[in-house]
Amino acid sequence: MTIDTATIEQIDALFRDRVDRGVAPSSVWGVFDPDGLVASGGHGDRGDGRAPHADTVYRIASCTKSVTAATLLTLVADGRIDLDAPITDAVPAFAAVRLPTPDSPVPTLRMLLTMSAGFPTDDPWGDRQESISDDELDAVLRDGLLFDSVPGTGFAYSNLGYALLGRAVAHAAGRPFTEVATDSVLRPLGLDETVFQASDAHGHVVVGARPFAGTWEPLPLSGPGAFSPIGGLFSTVTDLSRWARHLSSAFAPIRSGAAAEPGPVSAADRRTMQQAMRQIPRTALPSAKRPIGYGFGLFVEHDDDHGTIVSHSGGYPGFSAHMRWSVRTGLGVVAFENATQAKVSVPTETAHDLMLAASAAADRAADPAAADGRRPVRVLPETRAAQAAVTRLLSDWDDRLADAVCTPNVAMDVPYDRRRSAVAEAVAAVGADLTASPVAEESATPTHLRWWLPGTSGRLRIEIRLAPLAAGLVQTLTCVAEPSER
Repeated sequence: MTIDTATIEQIDALFRDRVDRGVAPSSVWGVFDPDGLVASGGHGDRGDGRAPHADTVYRIASCTKSVTAATLLTLVADGRIDLDAPITDAVPAFAAVRLPTPDSPVPTLRMLLTMSAGFPTDDPWGDRQESISDDELDAVLRDGLLFDSVPGTGFAYSNLGYALLGRAVAHAAGRPFTEVATDSVLRPLGLDETVFQASDAHGHVVVGARPFAGTWEPLPLSGPGAFSPIGGLFSTVTDLSRWARHLSSAFAPIRSGAAAEPGPVSAADRRTMQQAMRQIPRTALPSAKRPIGYGFGLFVEHDDDHGTIVSHSGGYPGFSAHMRWSVRTGLGVVAFENATQAKVSVPTETAHDLMLAASAAADRAADPAAADGRRPVRVLPETRAAQAAVTRLLSDWDDRLADAVCTPNVAMDVPYDRRRSAVAEAVAAVGADLTASPVAEESATPTHLRWWLPGTSGRLRIEIRLAPLAAGLVQTLTCVAEPSER
């Protein structure tokens, strides 16, 4: 899928401007489609007098959570973990935690995955806990926790929850979480530059910084520990875009009919990761532009024009990261910066919106039926066949053909003689040409289609919905005149 040069230049300018304005010492980005990394760029000084590039290593912080979720799912698939088991099975110290109500359930792994265990949001605190030991985490639990809600009833972004998931992985596998994630997810996918320890990276590792007294103050890198599952990974634009494409490829059969890319996590489980399991209220994420929820280690947004968009941000002392992609197109962006609270998610979202708009414009140019600005129509072959049959029916109504095209409820809901009369009246009202090609089409789902036929004094709108039967029969049929404004 080609991204035009003008759009690439606009995207590059977004990140160059960040460095020019002093938002971060360096900024690096990459855009990808289902086939791979399309373009990348970097600006500023990565610490050695050179600009960063696609293989420069940055902390990706909470983008790690998708890898944590995927690692857990490999153990679920092996039958070694039950998502509905209480966390006390893997972390006995949690039994000392006093729950918010007498009837509160002990948080399950599923609740922890979906940020619904009831813990308060904890970014500033959690970001500084990476290196603590399992024993120190147990001590935190024995000292007690606060709750914002009864476990399983709300949403609050929780690093503690993902630290506990890492313990569950280690308990089930009998090895440290970082080893399990590396061996079961990262290395099988060839993500060799994605590591939990800076010393294991092959490329140049950028140092994080924070602004102080008109300059950038370098910050030390924390090492692996009990909170590594929340955000401990280092990675590159090349590797993280590869990971995002792998997750996105689970939708390839729906998107293009191509096979989903194989990997350590099944395509079905990857699709599950990208479903909104828990709705996020506006108060919890006021910066969100679209309705949004949380899946397994991933945020899931819904865009009215572009469908589902999957994303995750990362923020650690000295670093900011973001990745996002469109389920419908497979187009995505990843970006990193090395400054505390840089919020690289802002330009990354803008860059992604530019890509989606350019892609939609290209689709419209290639599809005359979408020339009026509606998004390209993608429906099942059965829907197209039903459209052709309905076109024949409306041109020359025959009850036997109607019975062959429609489910029995169509005649029961509105008798055929009334439908025939209504169609004739609608056609006459706008002077519709039933033999003409549609002037516009749109679809809400693969089994739904709405199209317009031209007329001398307006348009004729025809709409069908198929029943859930393999025969592809029409369960809803409407024909409405839309006269021109006088």
